[in-house]
Formats: sequence, C-alpha cells, structure tokens
Amino acid sequence: MSGPVVRAPTILQLAPRLNAGGVERGVIEIVEAISIAGGRAMVASEGGRLEPALLAAGGELVRMSAASKNPLVLRANAKRLVTLIERENIKLLHARSRAPAWSAYWAARRTKTPFITTYHGVYNENLPLKRNYNAIMTKGDMVIAVSNYIADLIQKRHNTPPDKIVVIHRGADLQVFSEMMTSISRVSMLARLWGVFEEERPILLFPGRLTRWKGHTLLLDALAQVRSRRGDDALLAIIVGGDDKGGGFRAELEKTITAENLGAMVKLVGHCDDMPAAYRLASVVASASLEPEPFGRTTVEAMAMGAPVIAPAHGGALETVADGETGWLFGPGEAESLAMAIEHALDVGAAARKAIGAAGVARVREHFSVAKMQAATIEVYQQVLAEHTERAAR
Repeated sequence: MSGPVVRAPTILQLAPRLNAGGVERGVIEIVEAISIAGGRAMVASEGGRLEPALLAAGGELVRMSAASKNPLVLRANAKRLVTLIERENIKLLHARSRAPAWSAYWAARRTKTPFITTYHGVYNENLPLKRNYNAIMTKGDMVIAVSNYIADLIQKRHNTPPDKIVVIHRGADLQVFSEMMTSISRVSMLARLWGVFEEERPILLFPGRLTRWKGHTLLLDALAQVRSRRGDDALLAIIVGGDDKGGGFRAELEKTITAENLGAMVKLVGHCDDMPAAYRLASVVASASLEPEPFGRTTVEAMAMGAPVIAPAHGGALETVADGETGWLFGPGEAESLAMAIEHALDVGAAARKAIGAAGVARVREHFSVAKMQAATIEVYQQVLAEHTERAAR
C-alpha cells in the first residue's frame, strides 16, 4: 500500500438489526477494532439485543429503519445518511446487508464517500430481479468475502473483478473460545443443567438454529444408523439451538426421535448461553448443513475449544476443516457418510480425539481468529481511504 493514510477516521457500518447472528457479531468485532485503532465507530441499525455490546466496544448507534426493503424507506434512509455523513464527517461506509447497502450506496455516491461491503451469505435468486437486488453487495470500492467459496460465488454471479474482492475469513474470539478461559466449574454446571453430569458415553454436540437447512433431520437419520449397528451405548447426541418460531420443527424432530427409537441417544436442550462450556463438554462437534455454509463460525469456535469436528464437504468447511487432521468431512446430504464419520470419531478413541482437537486449536490460532479478521479489515479501510485521498488530490 502506498500513499497517505487517513488516521482516526469516523467509520459507519450498516446492518439491519443487532440481534444474535454472524453479521451482527462481525459488526461488534469491527467496532472494537476501530475504537482500538483510535477511530470513531458508528453503526446504523434498528438495534437489538447486542446494543449493550456495541456500546461496550466503543460504538455509537444511529437508530434507523435499516431492515426495511421498502423502496421509499430506502430512499429516505439515503437522504438521512447524506445528512449524517456531512454532519459527523464520516469518512467511510461499510454495508453488511443488502437493504441498508442500497441506501448507503446512494448516499456514498452523492457525498463522494468511500463505500465497501461485506458479502456474508449465499443470497438466493429464486425470484425475478433478485440477482440485481443482490448485486448491490458488489458495488463497493472493495468487496470483502467471508471465504474463498463466497469470493468464487461473487465472481461467477456478478462478474466482479478479482482485484475488487478481498477474502477475510470470519474468526473465533480466542479470549472467549479458549479451554484455559473456560473453567471446569462452568462445564460441570452446564452438564448438571442438561442432566449429563454422570454421562459416560462420548458426547456428540450438534449446535445450530432449529431450522431445516441446518441438517437436524439428516443427523437423526445418521444416528439411527449408528444405533442400529452399535446400540444406545455408542454415544449421546446433544442438539443445541433455539429460534424455532412456533415450535413446529422441534415437534417434528421430537416425532422423528420417537419413531426411530432415539430417545436414549438424543437430547434436545434448546438455547445455550455458554457455548465455550458446551464445546468443552463435547467429545466431538458436528455440523450437517444441507446448503453450503458461507463460512461456518460454529465449526471454527468448536475447533478453538479443542473439539474434533465433523462437517459436510462443501462451502466454508472445505477451508476451515483439515480433513483427517482437525476433524472429518462427509458427503453433503448423505446420512450414511455422516454416520460413518461419527463412527470413525468414536473408533479413534479419546486420546486421538484429544490430539485432533489440539491440531484444530493450532489451525484456528493461525488462520481463523477474530484478531486476524479485525486487523485485515482495518487494513482494507486504510487502503480504501488512502486511495480515495490520492484520487481527491489529483
């Protein structure tokens, strides 16, 4: 990078809401990085449960109807952003989602403010003109892709020049997801809460929202095969996750558990407030997403905690999981392949699982930490701001 760097600028990130989720957590993590670097971190959003975390990280909330897709609201938001940019001397806009990205893009063009995006997901294109709507996430001076998988998707869908895309993997917070920082007393407390304190079987943890595409039904199909070959004593599977609005999918899973006689092998425990303790309790952590994960943060967080992982061989898992070294990959959507991976994890024994877990910790520390993600994002900010300053000086 050459040329002048704008120091301690005001950066505005835009996200629909600030509830739990990968986008929202990324916003807070970059707020923290901007503040540590001496800049001013602002966030335009409808707000949500993470507002206290935003303030604690040094951020300022600008409350805005950022989740709305109504064209009139998008235009009104753009006008408000123009005023905000000029009043607060905002030097760069960073959009994290499509609806607020449109407003930010229009405001950035009007004020000649640098504009970047983070392409977080595999946005569907099942409706007419949806690709055009999604394309706003490629209109930035720079586009951050959360994985190589997403970078390839951006190029294929939108013909975005490779030199406009930078891959910055998401990461685990190693101050939170650390065996050393997760006491045995916390693990014991969680085990008692779940009724598994005296459990002698290996524990397979399956974290993820209760939504169909996360592969819960596929997991149950695989566990039924494991049970048919090894019996109830083979393992205990703990399914962690909430957000099943209406409870319909949970009821469907409970019905399947009963139909497949998995009641002695499977526990549905709902939301967990202490995921580091949950990962430390686990013998192995599994993911079974039916669609490719853009990145797959839960897999990386499990690895950071020293847990061997099982994941489908597509999407971000192909980049995060070293097959046979930090865990095992299986054929996406294939219950038999998942069952074989689970049985292999059981067969290698506790000592080998511990060694594989240690390899996972090392891999996360080298490639997938929040600190690395923060530093790489700040570098993108500096690069874009420097290039903007150079162009303005010509």
